[in-house]
Amino acid sequence: MFQTIKNAFKTPDVRKRILYTLLLIVIFRLGCHISVPGVDTIALSNLAQVQSNGISGLIDLISGGAFSRFSIFAMTISPYITASIVIQLLGMVIPSLERIIKEGGEEGKAKINKYTKMLTLILALAEAIGIYMSYSSTYSAYGVFINPGFKTAALIVLSLVTGTALLMWLGEQITAKGIGNGISIIIFIGIISSLPSAVKEIYQLMFTQVGFSTTGLLIALAMVIGAAVLVAGVVFVQGAERKIPVQYAKKVVGRKMYGGQNTHIPFKLAMAGVMPVIFASSFMTFPAMIIQMFNANIAEQTGFWATIYKFSMASSTSQVGIGYTIANAIVYLLLILGFTYFYTYATFNPAEVSNNIKKNGGFIPGIRAGKPTTEYLSSIMSKLTLFGGLFLSLIAILPMLMRFTGLNMAFGGTSILIVVGVALETVQQLESRLVMRHYKGFLE
Repeated sequence: MFQTIKNAFKTPDVRKRILYTLLLIVIFRLGCHISVPGVDTIALSNLAQVQSNGISGLIDLISGGAFSRFSIFAMTISPYITASIVIQLLGMVIPSLERIIKEGGEEGKAKINKYTKMLTLILALAEAIGIYMSYSSTYSAYGVFINPGFKTAALIVLSLVTGTALLMWLGEQITAKGIGNGISIIIFIGIISSLPSAVKEIYQLMFTQVGFSTTGLLIALAMVIGAAVLVAGVVFVQGAERKIPVQYAKKVVGRKMYGGQNTHIPFKLAMAGVMPVIFASSFMTFPAMIIQMFNANIAEQTGFWATIYKFSMASSTSQVGIGYTIANAIVYLLLILGFTYFYTYATFNPAEVSNNIKKNGGFIPGIRAGKPTTEYLSSIMSKLTLFGGLFLSLIAILPMLMRFTGLNMAFGGTSILIVVGVALETVQQLESRLVMRHYKGFLE
């Protein structure tokens, strides 16, 4: 990996893309420290202690501290992710939208992107209004807003929606002119920005106010070893693949003979990458985020909405009880599996691959061309997706269940999956661009 990065900086075009990506990352991190107009930053610092746990703490982790600072990027990119999920789900029930998604092409992608952006702004507006209402009613004793009123509310809501729109634009620019998937990169940077505080927490486990703690050292070692095992597992799953051999028959065209070569189709265990985890995480935390906007004291109450809230936030705190945590873990696992299958079949069509093989005179040894090949590829993809989805799901929920053993990891399984997955995808893109540059220079 380090050799890849070193070679990338030696290539002018790739180096330019990396520096452009770093510039946009710096803009993102600067925006995380810019509070919206009309907010008292001193009152916010006092309120941050109240919001250190629960869903607010989880949102703050993903946003890189932007939520606790009430910055222009406080809502992060979550409205865009939610909008993407909604558009994909609507494509399954609305025939016209389904046709646009299946047809694909540049025009189809442009339309889907347009609809996603429009829905993002609508969701961002609703979320911004909810955040303002929550802070103004529930935290009025802290005096968060200066001169509260309609003008202040309009300014704050406009700033939050504009911040989300700017993040959406930054993500698109990174994808088009930088390195990696822009949305994933923004989430990745938001998570790793809390790495110094995580290291500080581990240090405080070993060296308390009393002095060196042997128990703290053992707990810290367990956390580090657990994180290392999770990282190794994610790297294995992301890199593992099954190669399906394909043979092409020889054919004579004029006086020349073509074909007769052997190749393979690589099937990855986690073909969908890290996106299903991001989708499932956003889907699980969305109800608690909306409920807490309108009732910040919901955790101390009982009833239907309190139950939904505790169930939704069980992945971010152990204070809701083991029953909520187990139920949350089961639903989280099923969501990751479902989104893995959905995303895999949305990006890989076995029938299309089978037809391309047949048109080019190829076949899989022992499998007839046509429908049997499609069924064979579908069977293999289904089994590999099931194994990869289960593995990633278990990694995501394992740290959640380990909290009840006293080993509360600084980074959860979801964070590790996202960080490692995005890092691997970015390095793969770097390698691909270096290979493309090599062939381009060779042809020139």
